[in-house]
Amino acid sequence: MGQSTDAPKKPAFLLTNPKGLFDPAPYGFSHVAQVASDTRLIFLAGQGGETETGALQPDFGLQVRQAFQNVRTALASAGAGVSDVAKLTLLVVDHTQDKLRVIGAELDRVWTEGLKPTCTLIPVPRLALDGMLFEVEAVAVVRG
Repeated sequence: MGQSTDAPKKPAFLLTNPKGLFDPAPYGFSHVAQVASDTRLIFLAGQGGETETGALQPDFGLQVRQAFQNVRTALASAGAGVSDVAKLTLLVVDHTQDKLRVIGAELDRVWTEGLKPTCTLIPVPRLALDGMLFEVEAVAVVRG
């Protein structure tokens, strides 16, 4: 007999923000992700702002939006979604506070409910391709 689709989904990981650490919510991330033992990890390669044809817009905001769309596409290919992401690593060329606001707005658009994944932002002088301004790497956790 199959499982009822009405049963609540047991989370594959738990996001927390322990007391004694600053509140990271305004910055769009959580401090800790604890992975359950009966899970499958999905590691995504860094996703930039390239379209399926390899086109790269010169605008930072458009690259961020496309990169997160690429993350969604890669996750879906493995049977996962953004709610399954436990960890992000963001690489930003010539990072500024203005770029951080763009990223924060996109994180809010993509992760509309609950806590956002753990996250590390690394400023870099350049990325793999000329004109590439943003790259995001993700680790997702799913049951089974």
